[in-house]
Amino acid sequence: MSSRLQQLSALGQSVWIDFLSRELLESGGLARAVERDAVVGVTSNPTIFAKALSGGDAYDEQIAVTHGDGKSVFLELALRDVADACEVMRPVWEDTEARDGYVSIEVDPHLADDAEATIREATLLHEAIAKPNLLVKIPATDAGIAAIEEMTAQGYSINVTLIFSLTRHRQVVEAYLNGLERLVAAGGDPGRVHSVASFFVSRVDTEADRRLAALNRDDLRGRLGIANAKLAYQQYEQLFQGARWDALASRGATRQRCLWASTSAKDPSYRDTLYVEELIGRQTISTMPEETIRAFQDHGVASARLEADLDQAQHLFNELYAAGVDYHDVVATLEREGIEKFIASVNELLSRIEDKRHDLASAA
Repeated sequence: MSSRLQQLSALGQSVWIDFLSRELLESGGLARAVERDAVVGVTSNPTIFAKALSGGDAYDEQIAVTHGDGKSVFLELALRDVADACEVMRPVWEDTEARDGYVSIEVDPHLADDAEATIREATLLHEAIAKPNLLVKIPATDAGIAAIEEMTAQGYSINVTLIFSLTRHRQVVEAYLNGLERLVAAGGDPGRVHSVASFFVSRVDTEADRRLAALNRDDLRGRLGIANAKLAYQQYEQLFQGARWDALASRGATRQRCLWASTSAKDPSYRDTLYVEELIGRQTISTMPEETIRAFQDHGVASARLEADLDQAQHLFNELYAAGVDYHDVVATLEREGIEKFIASVNELLSRIEDKRHDLASAA
């Protein structure tokens, strides 16, 4: 009897996990997740690594013998974990003919407003890990858009992260298409490049709900995140068809799939599987933290809902505007705060590394 996540996969959606640690790798937990939970991809970010580092002594031995500043040590730790995860996921990548089996690592969010520095670091990460199933995450800021196009034109695979708005998503797709066209014009093979667009969901409701509560409009709470993502998927289908896309597809190019990120319910009054269940659809990815994986396996409902209630989703934007909620300000705030939160996580991570080094040196 198939599990609930296997049923979800049968509907055409890929399950990726939004967590990674040395313990998960060394215990065989990642391999078991592939077998038991239909997991076919892994994402990571500075917050995830900070959590992993605080979870025990798995990194102590490597920290003790790694030289350089805090960022150099962090890179060594992260490069090893991600490279090892790529090896675990390599059979999935091969079995799915490079559709899935990817592991993601993020560029330093301090570089989010510097396109050239982002390109340099993304290139460094790709070359240091050197795995065909690696995705480097670049945030969808103004500078990030330019970096995404350039990295794609150079033949690198990118996970575009921190997408909150439909306008930004369109810019991300345009950057991917421009990059592929430049790659083809230079004689490159677009079939070797893969990309996903990580569209954030529950965080949108967190910000919109806060504003709605101040306006006494609880009737509109908990709806924008899902509606926003559903319309992003409609945009994806529109942009990846027609003569322009057909010319690239004929050369082997693959679509930049929508990846639903931030799928855990931040509001405890919401169903804990809400953001997974409402966005199940073909040619998409749902990336889930561990607690959401467990919740969906226990009581999730696998039904293709991604293209349901589209008229209601579109109308919601008018309702929010009439209520006094500025969608454009909501998503701009989320993009800014998303970068700030990742920067805070990096700073916390570097501080923890320095504390670990001091403790290990004292013990020695």
